[in-house]
Amino acid sequence: MAKPKSVYACTECGGQALKWQGQCPHCQAWNTLVESIAEAAPTANRFGLIAETGKLQRLSDVEAREESRIPSGIPEFDRVLGGGLVAGAVVLIGGDPGIGKSTLLLQSLAEVGAARKVLYVSGEESPQQIALRAKRLGADTRHVRVLPEINLEKIQSALAAEKPEIAVIDSIQTLYSGALQSAPGSVAQVRECAAQLTRIAKTTGITIVFIGHVTKEGALAGPRVLEHMVDTVLYFEGDTHSSFRLIRAFKNRYGAVNELGVFAMTDKGLKGVSNPSALFLSQHGGEVAGSCVMVTQEGTRPLLVEVQALVDDAHAPNPRRLSVGLEQNRLALLLAVLHRHAGIACFDQDVFVNAVGGVRITEPAADLAVLMAIVSSLRNKPLPAKLVVFGEVGLAGEVRPVQRGQERLKEAAKLGFTQALIPKANKPRQPVAGLEIFAVDRVEGAVARLRDAFAV
Repeated sequence: MAKPKSVYACTECGGQALKWQGQCPHCQAWNTLVESIAEAAPTANRFGLIAETGKLQRLSDVEAREESRIPSGIPEFDRVLGGGLVAGAVVLIGGDPGIGKSTLLLQSLAEVGAARKVLYVSGEESPQQIALRAKRLGADTRHVRVLPEINLEKIQSALAAEKPEIAVIDSIQTLYSGALQSAPGSVAQVRECAAQLTRIAKTTGITIVFIGHVTKEGALAGPRVLEHMVDTVLYFEGDTHSSFRLIRAFKNRYGAVNELGVFAMTDKGLKGVSNPSALFLSQHGGEVAGSCVMVTQEGTRPLLVEVQALVDDAHAPNPRRLSVGLEQNRLALLLAVLHRHAGIACFDQDVFVNAVGGVRITEPAADLAVLMAIVSSLRNKPLPAKLVVFGEVGLAGEVRPVQRGQERLKEAAKLGFTQALIPKANKPRQPVAGLEIFAVDRVEGAVARLRDAFAV
């Protein structure tokens, strides 16, 4: 019997090479080629699917209509999805083991199942394990159908026979197709199973939700082409040792990206948090040095987050620069701007910056708040407890405006803040009730404002 031919598939792009190389010849990624068995090219309609024949037409003749939303039964989950699930959409949810992916979707199916036909396909757990979890959560799962199966062809037959409106696949890495020889979880299997299920979703209108494994780096396991196939990509964030979970949308063809859903893990499952800003603000007994509150914009939601800085004398030749929840390279850039344009040097100081609550801030609106927290810690003088700061800082020392400044100010005023240090271009034309606004256009002006107005 002939030995099966081996090929090397890239876990990033899915490209193949006949021999191992350090760099993928297709996407130039390093150390991503994994050995697998060469597969025959899949034939069209191999599983008896009826493919619709496309026709050439003018785009102006196509009727543009809004897709109706299917409420998931969990408002915070609907927010991240852009208003709810869409018929025929394919959603991919990734996250660390034990963070709550299966729990969230089981809760959602229990809520939706009373009015719609749903199916839970489990490739990792037995029906008894799922029933135990549902009992622990107190979920009403009388209308939730469970299929413990990992064979793609049997899952397709079940979808054709049951015709559910929503189907959950837990997880996509456990499925395998009998037409391929490689093991479940390989690049070829994940790509082929996802492609076939996506085709079913588009032709039948079934909403399919994939649960995906993640690598040690936190990225979704399997080929990156998996993310391009689906309509929505969601990531669970947060520490598994903490009771709070964050869901962020990184791709969404039916809504805004970077939307954030905030949940609390309880003994009855995941519960949405109505006022997430309270999670990211530390409860100090009084004013403390190095603490500054900023307003970040996560999709359509403004959030108040406390940024903490600690500046201490360096006891090594190379001072440390460490940031948690903020980009580390951005911290080095901001320290250089602070030295050059405000005359405040930290070259002999260790600088540590942290975003409270485990939230990750990616937008540059945190620049000004980080600098003010650093100055406060360096001088060991606290900022006012009711002061909120936001603004982007450029290399020339200018304080640049950020988007949706009016909404950020209204959110701060709603939560009881009375002072705001913001970019001059974001200063509202009409005063915000209960909020005293200090507008600056340069970093040195912001530092001077701390000294003159707040004695920092």
